Amino acid sequence: MKDFIKSPQEINKMRVAGKLAADVLMMIKDHVKPGISTGELDRICHEYIVDVQGAIPAPLNYRGFPKSICTSVNHQICHGIPSDTKKLKNGDIINIDVTVIKNEYHGDTSKMFLVGKTSTLSNRLCQVTRQSMIEGIKVIKPGSTIGDIGAAIQEYAESKNYSVVREYCGHGIGKKFHESPQILHYGKKNTGLKLEEGMIFTVEPMINVGSYKTKTLNDGWTVVTQDHELSAQYEHTVLVTKDGFDILTLRTEEDINEYK
Repeated sequence: MKDFIKSPQEINKMRVAGKLAADVLMMIKDHVKPGISTGELDRICHEYIVDVQGAIPAPLNYRGFPKSICTSVNHQICHGIPSDTKKLKNGDIINIDVTVIKNEYHGDTSKMFLVGKTSTLSNRLCQVTRQSMIEGIKVIKPGSTIGDIGAAIQEYAESKNYSVVREYCGHGIGKKFHESPQILHYGKKNTGLKLEEGMIFTVEPMINVGSYKTKTLNDGWTVVTQDHELSAQYEHTVLVTKDGFDILTLRTEEDINEYK
């Protein structure tokens, strides 16, 4: 259990890594527009992480992943591989997932970007997905359980008639990209591991317009909805504090009061 608890020194390093990851998402937003390829977005992020931040893009060569960010467009749920042939079109939605390593510690975050003029359905899915993440983060405090997080996310998403992806979850994070515990985005209140001050993990719900069922493409990475309906995801790295939580990847465009 104590393996999950980070020291004050580790927490400070995680704050640095988290801020860098958030800054990458702020930097890339002006580049996300019709006509750009996901491969170009990857190159821009890679150069920024390496040359400007002096950090390491964690996904690159992680378990064989070939790029520095994940780009998941429309019905792609997660782990989309950037490609020079995949050009964004007006009306697309894209999740960009960024993880950086700085001084050996990881910061992991993602958000949705709307490409050009998007549909009401796309806009609503992204709004509900972000709010689902917020609802999950709101319940984080010492004594709450992992089940409380999942239940809050599931209850909110399903109340809006969307489904929660089951096969992929949040995770502890620190010196390793993926650590224990696993953070499911569905579940029952008062079940699972009790949260303690000093834990750090990601909350990253994937929410679908249709069924929650998934399939993995032949590239071995890209996960899509089985029914080809839209999917969205938001992610933050969160620290359990003495009386609640702190979001280590909060972007400057966000207001922490939205999470209260």
